[in-house]
Amino acid sequence: MLLFHWFVFLLLLPLNSRTQKLPTRDEELFQMQIRDKAFFHDSSVIPDGAEISSFLFRDTPKRYFFVVEEDNTALAVTVTPCDAPLEWKLSLQELPEEASAEGSGEPEPLEQQKQQIINEEGAELFSYKGNDVEYFVSPSSPSGLYQLELLSTEKDTHFKVYATTTPESDQPYPELPYDPRVDVTSLGRTTVTLAWKPSPTASLLKQPIQYCIVINKEHNFKSLCAAEAKLSSDDAFMMAPKPGLDFSLFDFAHFGFPSDNNSGKERSFLKSSSKLSRQMSSKPRVDLQKICIGNKNIFTLSDLKPDTQYYFDMFAVNVNTNMSTAYIGTFARTKEEAKQKTVELKDGKVTDVFIKRKGAKFLRFAPVSSHQKVTFFVHSCLDAVQIQIRRDGKLLLSQNVEEVRQFQLRGKPKAKYLIRLKGSKKGASMLKILATTRPNKQSFPSLPEDTRIKAFDKLRTCSSATVAWLGTQERNKFCIYKKEVGDNYSDEQKKREHNQCLGPDTRKKSEKVLCKYFHSQNLQKAVTTETIKGLQPGKSYLLDVYVIGHGGHSAKYQSKLVKTRKFCY
Repeated sequence: MLLFHWFVFLLLLPLNSRTQKLPTRDEELFQMQIRDKAFFHDSSVIPDGAEISSFLFRDTPKRYFFVVEEDNTALAVTVTPCDAPLEWKLSLQELPEEASAEGSGEPEPLEQQKQQIINEEGAELFSYKGNDVEYFVSPSSPSGLYQLELLSTEKDTHFKVYATTTPESDQPYPELPYDPRVDVTSLGRTTVTLAWKPSPTASLLKQPIQYCIVINKEHNFKSLCAAEAKLSSDDAFMMAPKPGLDFSLFDFAHFGFPSDNNSGKERSFLKSSSKLSRQMSSKPRVDLQKICIGNKNIFTLSDLKPDTQYYFDMFAVNVNTNMSTAYIGTFARTKEEAKQKTVELKDGKVTDVFIKRKGAKFLRFAPVSSHQKVTFFVHSCLDAVQIQIRRDGKLLLSQNVEEVRQFQLRGKPKAKYLIRLKGSKKGASMLKILATTRPNKQSFPSLPEDTRIKAFDKLRTCSSATVAWLGTQERNKFCIYKKEVGDNYSDEQKKREHNQCLGPDTRKKSEKVLCKYFHSQNLQKAVTTETIKGLQPGKSYLLDVYVIGHGGHSAKYQSKLVKTRKFCY
């Protein structure tokens, strides 16, 4: 039976009437306290059937002890490195006989027993060096003092240890299926779908299991705690003690044990505290992500980068114990971004562009003659689009464009311009674009900053509505159209009417109210009003104003919904 370390057995003697319980299956055997605590500055107790987390300073070994009092006892020890490789070994010593040299039956003096244990190194049972989760399992172990010594030669690091004398009944770690591989079932430019077989712990033992995926660009992880150590800027499961600090290694609250008054008679697995969980989730690394998805056996990761290699690890986590087992991880490279066809722009000619939702289009403009300036006219028909313009590889501008915008850039002999248009996240985008080295012959009409149509409520009658809109300093032609709509005119219908690139040529002749020219050098006076007559009482009408440029291209103001009065006196 695992009890704990033999040093404690020898040196823990009552100092006063108050005693402290140590983790053991038979707590009545050990109602003792530390007498010579300085002697045990590098040793700790391994509780039976509980996973503990601890810290190692580089090049400073740490020892754990426990006692198996009966022969033919099953024994299992699991060591999980976190963040750095470990060197560890397990050794066994025989328990010394309690008899004096004179045969009086009196035990040897305490100092002699202590010196006897120090001088005996014990027989090495198992050793390992690396960052794998490694196990020592023995179905029949002899009685004696067992010592586990751990060392990190790379850096300060964390690790986990689990030991039990009842490995068959405990099973705290989720069991892996017969095929523990993670398969990539679908691969795209920004998505990867993973699938894996369920843990028998969930399907057969009916224990609550959740699966956690870790994705990164560097390498696969051997354990969940190794991934979590990378996720935290502190690389910690618990705060590392400062060197030289005199702290109690027998503060069992450090390991998650309750106080004396609440020390239960039933063994329970240790769980990470909420404070510990918060620490682990703080300051996550951008290139490493952990996603827990419940008990699904297939999952699609999205928003990945094209043509990028990712490493995927899957961990089955026992929800009750918070202990995990790693599947065999995998890796995959996302597909390359589809090569964009570059559209050639001709000087002074309007080009229509359609962009899928979240898509992008590339256009190229290479003036045939030398030029001092180049002007780009962009008319966004629906939602805003992002435009980037580079000249010979150098970024000149990057902006979001709504409605009609004009960009004038300084020219350069034999320069080539690359235009990247990125669509909206809401839906598909449509736009018109024109590039020219002769901006005086502009085909696009100019629009005021405010393209709303204002309706005057007090001038509303049963048969007319009066509206106003802003103009510009350039003389342009404005046409106003009306369309009767139902009272249940929906937002979806409004969205269909929103396309600003649809000109007056798409409207019925019966919907036309009038066309007129106006402008003003004083923008504050560039306002015009118009009264639309011949309307029906109590009806709703959609009003649209179009401004038409010299090249025949038009731009639409924001539609306005008005309703005539139902009763007039």
